Amino acid sequence: MLITFEGIEGCGKSTQAMRVRKWLHDLGQPVLLSREPGGTAIGRSLRTLLLDSSNNHLCAQAELFLYLADRAQHVHEVLKPALEAGIVVVVDRFTDSTVVYQGFGRGLDVHMVQGLNELAVDKVCPDLTFILDLPPEIGLQRAHSRNQEQGTVQSEGRFEAESLAFHSQLREGYLSLAANEKDRFVIINGTQPADEIFAAVQQDILSRMKSRNT
Repeated sequence: MLITFEGIEGCGKSTQAMRVRKWLHDLGQPVLLSREPGGTAIGRSLRTLLLDSSNNHLCAQAELFLYLADRAQHVHEVLKPALEAGIVVVVDRFTDSTVVYQGFGRGLDVHMVQGLNELAVDKVCPDLTFILDLPPEIGLQRAHSRNQEQGTVQSEGRFEAESLAFHSQLREGYLSLAANEKDRFVIINGTQPADEIFAAVQQDILSRMKSRNT
């Protein structure tokens, strides 16, 4: 089972993904937590290029292909072997981020991005995707505060430096994807306390696991 977490900057998806990994592990379920970009050694190098705020001259097409390279290696090296071994895989960002950020955000053709995603994932697709939805001004405030606290403003702040209008497009992109694929997506109000979000996530995962086993 492949579970992915998506959302705009500062939505809290990384926190929830980590909590899901610990919860499933404590239940005795084999589980793997990964992220994009950066789920492999090659991916960590690509992550540095993609998120460094000094690389603001990166064109949309180059950005897209760097993300796809990260994803292809991630699927080949990490995700596909784990899924074939029966491990539940939890990923902080996956294909939907690329459709939203490079398609809706950068203005590249969404259908083209989706087609390239299909090539990169080698038939690996999420079974369940959580979108933590919140107004972009709240997400950006959270993300800026986090980067300040962690000292990653320069190294991982390239997207946080984009305009509020850009992040509003991202939010609308996620909601558009969810509207077209209701069986896979679960939208959760990201302004709620983290414990309430986690309780909703747990409920949906348990329900999905139960239906897969019946």
